[in-house]
Amino acid sequence: MDKKMVNIVVNGTEHEWPKEDIQYADVVEYAFPESKEHPEITYSVKYTRGEGNKPEGVLAPEGSVKVKDGMNFRVTETGQS
Repeated sequence: MDKKMVNIVVNGTEHEWPKEDIQYADVVEYAFPESKEHPEITYSVKYTRGEGNKPEGVLAPEGSVKVKDGMNFRVTETGQS
């Protein structure tokens, strides 16, 4: 069976993602495609319009969050770790 796709917004750009969890690294890569080449840079990932009892929050490195249609992510560089 095909996975249901939802639309998420990362830094103002819409992306399709399967309706399941998304990892911190995946969100960062949408926002900053070159991020894998710069592991010394850390990022802050905040989200709104999230699932159920956690409609907004901060996504930690190594963390993940369940996505829903229309979920919004804001990724900013926080500098060097």
